[in-house]
Amino acid sequence: MKSGYRDLSFWLDSVVRSGADELAARASLPGDSSVDVAIVGGGLTGLWTGYYLLKRDPGLRVAVIEKNIAGFGASGRNGGWCSALFPASVAGLERRHGLEAALAMRRAMIDTVDEVGRVTHVEGIDCDFAKAGTLVYARSRPQLARARADVAEAAHYGVDRVELIESPVAAPVGTLAATFDPACARLHPAKLVRGLARAVERLGGTIYEETEVLDWSTGSVLTTHGTVTADTVVLATEGYGSALPKTRRRVLPLYSLMIATEPLGDDTWREIGIEQGQTFADYRHLLIYGQRTADNRFAFGGRGARYHWGSSIRPEYDRVPRVFEHLRRTLVELFPQAADAAVTHRWGGPLGVPRDWHAHASFDPATRIASAGGYVGDGLSTTNLAGRTLADLITGQDTELTRLPWTNHRSPSWELEPLRFVGSNLGLLAMEAADLEERITRYPSLAAKLMAPLTGH
Repeated sequence: MKSGYRDLSFWLDSVVRSGADELAARASLPGDSSVDVAIVGGGLTGLWTGYYLLKRDPGLRVAVIEKNIAGFGASGRNGGWCSALFPASVAGLERRHGLEAALAMRRAMIDTVDEVGRVTHVEGIDCDFAKAGTLVYARSRPQLARARADVAEAAHYGVDRVELIESPVAAPVGTLAATFDPACARLHPAKLVRGLARAVERLGGTIYEETEVLDWSTGSVLTTHGTVTADTVVLATEGYGSALPKTRRRVLPLYSLMIATEPLGDDTWREIGIEQGQTFADYRHLLIYGQRTADNRFAFGGRGARYHWGSSIRPEYDRVPRVFEHLRRTLVELFPQAADAAVTHRWGGPLGVPRDWHAHASFDPATRIASAGGYVGDGLSTTNLAGRTLADLITGQDTELTRLPWTNHRSPSWELEPLRFVGSNLGLLAMEAADLEERITRYPSLAAKLMAPLTGH
């Protein structure tokens, strides 16, 4: 086994410790080969696409080509929210695509949460899937205003069922209210992605690991171990697409970091007020997110790590002591009951951000090149919808999924450096400043209002 895979996240470490998966790399591509579908990237987008293609046509020759191991990237490092969140808001989707398209996208995302649960049950993937919803706390007057706006928006469109809890029985210090959205499940992402890889293999797909893709074109994928010719090529690289020449400016790798604590006792969790299966966040601008894991830990993360020049991705960027300390302080600020809990794991990684914060699932029937991504951190469920959508597109089906507004959406390219570097890091500073502004003034942030159109809202 290549050293270091288990150290990438708590999730991958606990998969190893469970004894279910030793993370040993599968065989690399043995040389030139020919398949029907070549999928670049062994994360959830690529694996879901392979899974649904093989369910539609068991005779297809499907190969997944992965630089490291299945689940190496965001699929094995994320917050474990299988939610109905989509990077662009409902109002933003309505402005771009019209009301009916926006509502169809929302319905599809909500249905996707249950589809992930269905497949994990059918395929026997034990990934701690528990659908108990998301709590988002409002801890100031501006945050309360945003909570009420979310509830009002959900009521206006009539698809999402978001409710306001005016006086939570147990909640973080200073909480004024909370919203509850039932359309979210807690799960263990590494168990999901690793289990899905095995399901793809059971269906007849082949996964080549530790095989780096250098380039692709219509009908072929060039790797360090040979060339794969294929009728269809699927690009499923998410944030790592920034490292490839043809997609370098299509996606920006934005880092998100996480910590996990030691397990806490049941009495402590009752005092905290988060049930098994629930995820949580609050309404600050610099995003945080967390869950109560199946073994009663906090898994808690957030933004704050800066963007690196030239969209570079390096292992050392996964760990930023300043951000880890910020996450620890924030967790204890929210839940003083965790003050004495040891932090057992610290990790991070890049997620993919398109220029207009609008994810896509696309297929060009002329070139037979497909792609999906740009989830902005909301990919744990959206990858499933991407896999189903791409499978329909590739097999030539006209379905409700292929008519969704993200189908064949093309985001503009990111600016050249230094504009990309300056703009991305100014955006990060603006969100930090917005939270500080609201703490001081107790009014909604003007900085955040100016930034909203740039983030799909």
